Amino acid sequence: MFLSVKETIERSRDFLDAVRKSKNKLPDCLVKPRVTMKTKGIAAYKGYFNTVEDARESDKVICLIPGRDGRVYELQRMEQGEFIAPKNNILDFQEIRAGFTPALPPIPLSLIGRVIDFFRALMEDGEKYEALALIYWDKLNRQYLTYIPKQVVTQDRIEADLRDCPYDDENRYIRYADIHSHNSMDAYFSPTDDLDEKGTGLYLVAGHLEKFFPDIEARIACGGSFVPIDAGKVIEDLGGYGSYPQDWLANVVRRPAARRKAGYDL
Repeated sequence: MFLSVKETIERSRDFLDAVRKSKNKLPDCLVKPRVTMKTKGIAAYKGYFNTVEDARESDKVICLIPGRDGRVYELQRMEQGEFIAPKNNILDFQEIRAGFTPALPPIPLSLIGRVIDFFRALMEDGEKYEALALIYWDKLNRQYLTYIPKQVVTQDRIEADLRDCPYDDENRYIRYADIHSHNSMDAYFSPTDDLDEKGTGLYLVAGHLEKFFPDIEARIACGGSFVPIDAGKVIEDLGGYGSYPQDWLANVVRRPAARRKAGYDL
């Protein structure tokens, strides 16, 4: 932050005029911060505002304003006029990483297995149809439930009727995840999925159902944006079936790469 203030000072007209008048043509520009007890994270000369109008009415030297394009702009008022420009490398804001932190238990593998079996039933006799399943959380019984809505499907399209769902009660049920199939195609979210999956929530897609272990991809939608996540964050781990006997590890010799090159044997 102080580096940006220093740069602002060095570019100011007053500073340059002072350099011209001084005998010392290589002066040091030193910034000596003075900390005062103000609102946490906001310097006395800087403020954050929701609109340009609010910023103009303030007495702050530097005003930061979010723009409709998702960028943050800096407004400065000087004698020669009002300056507004996009702000880069804003150290005042904390670093935030997009993602999803589940508040519910992982979806059981047994439930995912039943859904995969249902998807595979639409690939029999050489047919390849997509399908949709909805996963709900029962807040009363604390368990996951699966609902298959009425739907008309093709190889690459699903038209589902989500009316008359028995779990359409927000006081008891949470619509936790939508999962649809891509039959023998890759597991990816298509432009059609982008149009259909606008609501904030969790979305899964299963592809290559002809394989023993199908491919599953996951993402969240939030505020009109999509963020890929690891499916392992929301689905039960494949290895979570209990501990293995410790003597299994006793039968394994771990050979470092350097020793392999040297030709060591068991």
